[in-house]
Amino acid sequence: MPEKLTRSSKAFIHDVDRREKRKIHARRKKSDEVWFGLGVFGLVGWSVAVPAVLGIFVGIWIDLKWPGPPSWTLMLMLIGVIIGCINAWCWISRQRNIITREMNNDEE
Repeated sequence: MPEKLTRSSKAFIHDVDRREKRKIHARRKKSDEVWFGLGVFGLVGWSVAVPAVLGIFVGIWIDLKWPGPPSWTLMLMLIGVIIGCINAWCWISRQRNIITREMNNDEE
């Protein structure tokens, strides 16, 4: 390898090195992707379903204890779904940031 490399040669070598590191990293992580994806589906589903079901149970209890015109079951179910969606969105955002940081670190 020549001792004096041009700027374009250095950029080419850096680009090839970065791509090779990314390939190695992708091959290493490939088997984990399927299970990670299934886990994300499960986690998102549970993070929405659990607050909604809790809202339903609390709403039924309030409706039985103090009957009246507003349906606490429906209101608390809706609040539970909203809380669950916010929870899932926060978790997915956090995971996306972690993946982005890992990709940026691999490129360097």
